[in-house]
Amino acid sequence: MSAARDEHEEAAADIASVERANTAFYEALERGDFDEVSGLWLPGEDLTVSCVHPGWPVLTGRGEVLRSYALIMANTEYIQFFLTDVGVAMTGDTALVTCTENILSGGPAEEGNALGPLVGQLVVATNVFRRTQEGWKLWSHHGSPVLAESGEEEDEEPTV
Repeated sequence: MSAARDEHEEAAADIASVERANTAFYEALERGDFDEVSGLWLPGEDLTVSCVHPGWPVLTGRGEVLRSYALIMANTEYIQFFLTDVGVAMTGDTALVTCTENILSGGPAEEGNALGPLVGQLVVATNVFRRTQEGWKLWSHHGSPVLAESGEEEDEEPTV
């Protein structure tokens, strides 16, 4: 095989590995598997990880980031992510994944119901991964809400 073809196949394999790591992150969140979520982040406090959840301040450090996920999982009865617009860019041992998180979530059940009210939300996300000996690990997650337009124009004040 030619060197160019080998490089192309290696890059394609790396992209597929990053996509699997990204998918594993969202699937672990859906299952509420805190141990798996923890294992998907870069280990050690010396490598500062960061996270921005929609509407939250920047969280830095592995402990603070993982506490946020524990809090979210403890207070979310149901969550499902439908990822769209997924893109992967790579340079060396760093990969950048952008996507739209189409989120369906529900809180604790109300009296007499099996599940609390379901809410849909759109979030654009950027996930940064680093290559490690154990595979691709999250270095940073940033999610921003998508502000949906109502489609209705505001009534203008009449001019005299």
